[in-house]
Amino acid sequence: MNISDSILPGQGVEIEENEAPLSPRSQARRAAMQALYQWQMTNTEVLKIMQQFSEDGYLEKVDFDFFKDLLYSITGDAEELDALFAEFIDRDLKRLDPVERAILRIGVYELRSKIEIPYRVVINEAVELAKRFGADEGHKFVNGVLDKVAKQLRELEVSVQA
Repeated sequence: MNISDSILPGQGVEIEENEAPLSPRSQARRAAMQALYQWQMTNTEVLKIMQQFSEDGYLEKVDFDFFKDLLYSITGDAEELDALFAEFIDRDLKRLDPVERAILRIGVYELRSKIEIPYRVVINEAVELAKRFGADEGHKFVNGVLDKVAKQLRELEVSVQA
C-alpha cells in the first residue's frame, strides 16, 4: 500500500486510516497549521488559502469558525505572537522550522486569546501537531517553549495547577 492510499480526503487534513478520530477543533488546529505553513512559505492571501482548503475537502469536518478565527487572527498578529515566544527559543526566528513556527503561533495565540481553553489542552494539542508534522524532536521543543509562554501569560492558572 502506498502512503497516498492511507489518506482519506474530506476527513480533515491528512487523517490516516489507523489514526484515532480527531475532534472538529483538533482538525481545525491541524488545518490552521497547514494553512499557516502555506501562508508563511508562499505569502498567499488568507482568503485564497481558505478557498483552496475548502475546494480540496480539508474543511468538511473541522470547527470552521475556530479555524477561521485561528487563521485570520494569527496572520494578522504574527509579529506580536512571535515576540511572545522569541525569548524562549535558542535560535533566530528566521531559522525556526516553518512547521514549528506555525504550531508555536497557534499555541501562543490560544494561550493569549482563548483563556477558556485550559493551558494544558493548548500545549497538548500543539505537541500532538509537532509529533505528527514536525521534526523528530520538535514536539519537545514546542512543549518547552509553550510551557514557558504559559507561565508568563497564564501565571495564575499554571501556579494553581502546578
